[in-house]
Amino acid sequence: MHNQSRRTIIKSLALAGTGTIISPKLLWSYTAKKKHKLGVALVGLGYYSTDLLAPALQQTKHCYLAGIVTGTPSKAETWRQKYNIPDKNIYNYQNFHEIAANDDIDVIYVVLPPSLHEEYVVKAANAGKHVWCEKPMAMTEAACSRMIEACKKNKRKLAIGYRLQHEPNTKAYRKIVNQKLLGKVLSLEDAAGYVDNRTNHWKQTKALGGGVMLDMGVYAIQGARLGTGMEPLSVVSAKTSTTRPEIYKDGLAETAIATLEFPGGIFANIKTSFGENVNFMNITCEKGVIAIAPYSAYNGIKGKSPLGEINTPYEVPWQQANQMDDDALSIINNKPMLVPGEEGLRDIRIVEAILKAAEAGQSVKL
Repeated sequence: MHNQSRRTIIKSLALAGTGTIISPKLLWSYTAKKKHKLGVALVGLGYYSTDLLAPALQQTKHCYLAGIVTGTPSKAETWRQKYNIPDKNIYNYQNFHEIAANDDIDVIYVVLPPSLHEEYVVKAANAGKHVWCEKPMAMTEAACSRMIEACKKNKRKLAIGYRLQHEPNTKAYRKIVNQKLLGKVLSLEDAAGYVDNRTNHWKQTKALGGGVMLDMGVYAIQGARLGTGMEPLSVVSAKTSTTRPEIYKDGLAETAIATLEFPGGIFANIKTSFGENVNFMNITCEKGVIAIAPYSAYNGIKGKSPLGEINTPYEVPWQQANQMDDDALSIINNKPMLVPGEEGLRDIRIVEAILKAAEAGQSVKL
């Protein structure tokens, strides 16, 4: 809340003649509840922030781009001019802690390599800000748990950037599955991948969280979980490989396949790759198949089933704007997040189990 707004409230209270002394803490509680549009600071100005989140924040109704955190001065200047960001709302990684005193910023959106997610989610929560974190949530289940605990300790909300759980076509197939409109799910197969020819991105760097499983692998896992409407019991088998060891080195997987077992003897075969353009999901139910292709793209998601077509169109970056508006409303109305930290943790637990199964050559229980 801007200082002018606070002064206006103080003046109004004084004019009321109550004689009551309002503490700064109580005043902040009062003014915070009156916000109807939340200020968001993006941490990390790579492709996803630059090409998708920042444009999406020009479309959102319940939040706006209030600030940035970057270690690159030239980027800071470009963003300052392009989005008219006040100098006081521009931070670097050395003065990040000062964001705690900035009332313009309500939410910190962490859009960094996975290896840095835990550090900056914890710092954001300790600064008293709500937190949105891009997927993958973190590199380990233990790190996810610490992130969740930090937000709970500071009484701040945490959401993971799973845009698809907010997306109408995803909601449509989930309704068919969860309401058993085609009977029980019998089996599932999905694949999520694209050809990534970069050599020095975080996705090709082990220490930063590289390898296909922490990136596109999360989409494949999400597809299996959402498409069956259940949580897996075990990783029956898994295999990782690479056709380009000069790029995907140090044991990084370019491609991974796995079979997940779900309750009731239901199996899902999933595939994910940085070496193949593939994106589909087939959910076989008692009364027919739900076929979706693509199922995890930024737009163009469509499918068909015996109940009809699944095809709600929209343009990029509508998914990101929709996701952020949903999460902003959850904060404004003090409602549970649609995709809380616990959801991100579940996927990382499965990622770790798949990698363990692939390395050991045997099944791993979850």
